[in-house]
Amino acid sequence: MARARSDSPPLFEIIERPDFSFETKAMAEGLWPVAGMDEAGRGPLAGPVVAAAVVLDPANIPEGLDDSKRLSHLQREALFLRILGSALGVSMASISAEGIDSSNILKASLEAMRRALVGLPVQPKLALADGRDVPPGLPCAGRALIKGDQRSQSIAAASIVAKVMRDRMMCGCGNHHDRYGFEVHMGYATVRHRTAIEAHGPVARLHRVSFAPFRLGGTEVAGEESFAGLD
Repeated sequence: MARARSDSPPLFEIIERPDFSFETKAMAEGLWPVAGMDEAGRGPLAGPVVAAAVVLDPANIPEGLDDSKRLSHLQREALFLRILGSALGVSMASISAEGIDSSNILKASLEAMRRALVGLPVQPKLALADGRDVPPGLPCAGRALIKGDQRSQSIAAASIVAKVMRDRMMCGCGNHHDRYGFEVHMGYATVRHRTAIEAHGPVARLHRVSFAPFRLGGTEVAGEESFAGLD
């Protein structure tokens, strides 16, 4: 007889931590190297979407790998350096705000992941992508993992690399456009950011004018200066 499920909530929250089981299984099937792919910056109103691809060394996996959103700034920065110093391959790619506006954020995110994978110094036989979609045009087999950054250490490593790189790019934007506070909110729709947009308008080639509130409000784009490094 099946045991009835309890209606009581669990005493402690169970938090999944990524491991190397997907990669180990792929290795047993002859699919090695395995690359993890993830992106950062799908939701902001400004800046690029940045993707990373990482092939970890099974014998030298940094401790503490996790979904970048569950790590502090200092933890991400420390792990970023450990990943770069220990991985068999790391590659990054970005799609600018203009590129996002010319297609859509999903297509831009997938294309950034594809470019990151192609840029790896080693040729993977399997790519694990965070989310529901496998980027089209991969040079190897691909598999999508929902909440992959909380399940696969390779994807977690890619999420950290992408997040750190994007944050650094947005800090550069903040130095160049000091009225918007990009170095604080990283382009997300905070009150400070929205207030700055209302006061000064969006910045050409940096704000995603296909996103609300620009698309809905019909806000004019201020300035025509480009921002190097975002294309």
